Amino acid sequence: MQNQDLVTLEKKLFDKQEKLENEKQELGEEKEKLSKLKEEYREKLSKASSMTADEAKKELLREIEEKEVAVIARLIKEKEEEAKITSDRKAREILIDSMRHGALNYIAEYTVSEVKITDEDLKGRIIGKEGRNIRAFEQATGVDVDLDQEGVIKLSSFDQVRREVARRSLELLIKDTRIQPFRIEEVVSQIKKEVEKIMLEEGEKLAHEVGVFNLPPELLSVLGRFKFRTSYGQNLIVHTLEETKIGIHIANEIGADVNIVRLGCLFHDIGKVVEGEGSHVKLGVELLKRFNIPEPIVNCVAEHHEDKAFSSIESIIVYISDSISGARPGARYEDVEAYGKRLKDMEEIAKKYDGVEDAYAFEAGRELRVIINPGKLDDSQTTLVAQKIREEVSKALAVPGEVKVTAIREFRAVSSESTP
Repeated sequence: MQNQDLVTLEKKLFDKQEKLENEKQELGEEKEKLSKLKEEYREKLSKASSMTADEAKKELLREIEEKEVAVIARLIKEKEEEAKITSDRKAREILIDSMRHGALNYIAEYTVSEVKITDEDLKGRIIGKEGRNIRAFEQATGVDVDLDQEGVIKLSSFDQVRREVARRSLELLIKDTRIQPFRIEEVVSQIKKEVEKIMLEEGEKLAHEVGVFNLPPELLSVLGRFKFRTSYGQNLIVHTLEETKIGIHIANEIGADVNIVRLGCLFHDIGKVVEGEGSHVKLGVELLKRFNIPEPIVNCVAEHHEDKAFSSIESIIVYISDSISGARPGARYEDVEAYGKRLKDMEEIAKKYDGVEDAYAFEAGRELRVIINPGKLDDSQTTLVAQKIREEVSKALAVPGEVKVTAIREFRAVSSESTP
């Protein structure tokens, strides 16, 4: 029994000794680690002692950044995704709110290019003896009168103001019943003054509605022509008011120059009511330069159809506002039959010229491509025919904007020889 107790006691002592040896070894390892850490921090402190406070701060931040680079990258990505979602939502809110601000209570008065009559005998009085009345009317107004359709007198002119003067004059002459050359000249002169006064008032009203004042009367009169001008069924005053209000709101929201956007939107389509050669963008830019309008505003007009690269955030806003107003549902419309007839008439005008084999109108009637027979016309004659077609189309049809006529003359000679 005593021997067994001694064995047990020896075993316990042995276990304790082994445990102490293990603990001693672990303490030695810990001591070695602490020694190494102490040496590292001694080196760092030695290095830091030669650093300024800012240098020591940067070194510390660098060490932290190296250790936490993955965490930082993840946080940056999360913030970027959050910013994208927030910016998209905010952009939609700005556009929707801008469109709401663009709502108008202005009622457009669309120019009517025909006068309805109930008595066909009136046409004889309008023609007059040997056609002197109708000649006097066409000469005084600058429009063509078409009496072929029953119950309607059609007035044709590319100049919308002339057409409006003619319409009002003819209506007054019919009511007055005195249709004579001297009376025609008197009435047309009177109506011209009335329309000029209306245009000045409408231009001033339009400018004031969008917060623009002190414009030259000549420029206000040009703006007033918007009352009698439509583009694909959208009245230009309605379109300009709507676009300008949208543009101003967007500019306010994102901190752009509101005055540049305001005037850029107001003037962007002014070339559509100016006589001359070229697109409405080109004509508008030329007009504004004559009135010494500041360059940033002129650039908005020059760039609103992306004919030039955008030069400013304000130009982009004018472009966006124009697109919103023109593209919204119900903004623009055109009678399908009238549209088809216009394209067909353009093609027929071209086909009647000698040497023209075929013609195709496209781009909503803005471009006409003519196929020339190379055996009948040479290059010089082709150029002349294209010019004549463009002039006749512009005069005969109320085509929006500039008409581009492309004459294609291609001659091919193919020679082949068979080999045995």
